[in-house]
Amino acid sequence: MSERDVERTYSVEDFAAKLRRLADALEAGKPFRIQIAGERFTVPRNAKFSVEHERGEDEEEVEFQLKWALTDTEDTPEDTPEV
Repeated sequence: MSERDVERTYSVEDFAAKLRRLADALEAGKPFRIQIAGERFTVPRNAKFSVEHERGEDEEEVEFQLKWALTDTEDTPEDTPEV
């Protein structure tokens, strides 16, 4: 699998909908599928979650991060909900 680093901007409505579906999957303890910039992938239920805050001279940034080992996605069912 090749390396990838992309960022996608969403409307408020689309971003809120993705966060709602993500929260539902997290609360249910289930993996979920998401598509970003044309690539669809599965985030396993045992992913690690963190929130990062950065401050520069003229802007601030908050990032919600989900990290997992590539081997954690091998047993993920194909019927995982799309986020």
